[in-house]
Amino acid sequence: MTRDEPFESGRMASTDDHPDAPLGLSQALLLPRIVIENTEPVLDAGLYAVKAVVGQPISVSSKVYTDGHDTLAVMLNWRQASSRRWHCQAMQSLGNDSWQGSFAVSEMGRHVFFIEAWIDQYASYCHELAKKVAAAVNVALELKEGRIHLEQAAARSNGPLRTQLQALLKRLSKLSANDQVERLLHADTRTLMAEADLRAYLSRSPEFPLEVERERALFASWYELFPRSITDDPQRHGTFNDVHQRLPMIRDMGFDVLYFPPIHPIGTAHRKGRNNALQAEPDDPGSPYAIGSPEGGHEAIHPQLGSREDFRRLVAAAAEHGLEIALDFAIQCSQDHPWLKEHPGWFSWRPDGSIRYAENPPKKYQDIVNVDFYAAEAIPSLWLALRDVVVGWVEEGVKQFRVDNPHTKPLPFWQWLIADVRSRYPEVIFLAEAFTTPAMMARLGKVGYSQSYTYFTWRNTKAELQRYFEELNQPPWRYCYRPNFFVNTPDINPYFLHESGRAGFLIRAALATMGSGLWGMYSGFELYEATPIPGKEEYLDSEKYEIRPRDFTQPGNIIAEIAQLNRIRRQNPALHTHLGVQFFNAWNDNILYFGKRTPDGDNFILVAVSLDPHNAQEANFELPLWELGLDDNAQTLGEDLMTGHRWTWHGKTQWMRIEPWHQPFGIWRIEKAH
Repeated sequence: MTRDEPFESGRMASTDDHPDAPLGLSQALLLPRIVIENTEPVLDAGLYAVKAVVGQPISVSSKVYTDGHDTLAVMLNWRQASSRRWHCQAMQSLGNDSWQGSFAVSEMGRHVFFIEAWIDQYASYCHELAKKVAAAVNVALELKEGRIHLEQAAARSNGPLRTQLQALLKRLSKLSANDQVERLLHADTRTLMAEADLRAYLSRSPEFPLEVERERALFASWYELFPRSITDDPQRHGTFNDVHQRLPMIRDMGFDVLYFPPIHPIGTAHRKGRNNALQAEPDDPGSPYAIGSPEGGHEAIHPQLGSREDFRRLVAAAAEHGLEIALDFAIQCSQDHPWLKEHPGWFSWRPDGSIRYAENPPKKYQDIVNVDFYAAEAIPSLWLALRDVVVGWVEEGVKQFRVDNPHTKPLPFWQWLIADVRSRYPEVIFLAEAFTTPAMMARLGKVGYSQSYTYFTWRNTKAELQRYFEELNQPPWRYCYRPNFFVNTPDINPYFLHESGRAGFLIRAALATMGSGLWGMYSGFELYEATPIPGKEEYLDSEKYEIRPRDFTQPGNIIAEIAQLNRIRRQNPALHTHLGVQFFNAWNDNILYFGKRTPDGDNFILVAVSLDPHNAQEANFELPLWELGLDDNAQTLGEDLMTGHRWTWHGKTQWMRIEPWHQPFGIWRIEKAH
């Protein structure tokens, strides 16, 4: 149903006006008689928008009740924030004052929804009439009361509805008592009376915001590479044109987002050398995160990568392969950035007149300086300049941004910038590279970030992984936070991968691809690169400071396995989100065993991952036959989605053996036997 905006929200009296004053009679008479509370999904009482994607069913629940035993009507209403056209749908009672409804939207952008409830006087009458008829009570007076309900409804109606109600009254006068009862209780009569309902004691919840994005905000596979390393010679700087040769392989591995670290000019002042050395050699390329040189800043392209036209051709070529280019938005500057001369008031300066460079003790980033968002000269010019940087790249065809360390920048800035950009370009997606406290990570999602990096990188044991997956499925996380399970980054070489070999990389790939609708990997993962700086989660000979050519065809790579994992994800809708995960019994602490189903139950995937990259693991485990409505002895059909092998399972309790030198995980589709 739809209707034009009819609601001019009246202000109800509230004790919040004078919280210490006793409630007056005049105030009490204005309070709603019907209670609407505990509405979900809602974030911070509606202060922030819950996340959704186009076409995703939004399940709304609430506690709705009133005094007495009258029947309530409860309606779910929603609209696009920029529209006056409301859509509405009746909510269904689940018993115990719980009501539920759902809706889906087909447009991106901000939406709002609310719940309204009223006493349905005719439904209450029908309930009472039916009970008395069933108890063989004389209902002559009730029949008269029913006609009064119809007369009053006809009097307040117009057009065809009034005509139909008047015809019904005329028909009733010619019927026997039993036939009158049947007609008064008939579904057609109830429908007419619902349309003419007075909506007695109408109560409304607040309007709650909903941010609707495109599907890729929920389901995507990211691949990160340094364009300068797409070369066969470490002495020759790779270019955008060189990246074209990689596009087919990245596509064939099943990725749909190709992410570049900063592509802007790199400063020379305090440039870092290889392995983060303080002194750079003449041929050292420097860190791309030291943004800015006389050639330009965040709006410019590093000359050795190519021209702006080269970049545009790459964006177009990537699109032909089903890939979107994502760029790094790193709000930091080299000491050669033009802004330091043009806008010195945007930066922090030390008492001796030197500029304050970035530090994260004991780490020092002498090649990087940070802006001061609240400097007197920075408001609003710095904020607008950064917004314009993002918009400029959007206009070049970039619709996804990985934001470097957003938790070190003001939350009000992000709330404004993301809303401003998405008001013009609702298709734009922002990924937060935030490894910080849970509260801050959740808050970044609330203020607008579409996705976020996660603690997944450091969850290794069965208990840790299960607890973390389940936490992400609970409010408020499920409403504000979409986890992107990156298995590695140029900054993070996880301890688990240092000595686990090929099997360890497959284990983490399986956990990431099956655990979340969003995952990513940094180039070299498919070759199981893991040589660390001893004792640190950092790469020796880090690509952040040097050009690193790779032979992506070298023996033993896991390219085929990654391609199949991504293919499984695409073909099975149950795997398009991190939500809905369920853990089942597998009696071995080294085997993580879980399942995901689509809401209609048609697609049911079981995943078993050995967390031991060195030894075979065995376990008895349970097939979740109860989820299929089957008894413990039922037969089910299984299919190994990595190999295509099919079989029939008999009964609930089964046995598995996982050998890491073959494949350290199993991914099965389970179906009822026909």
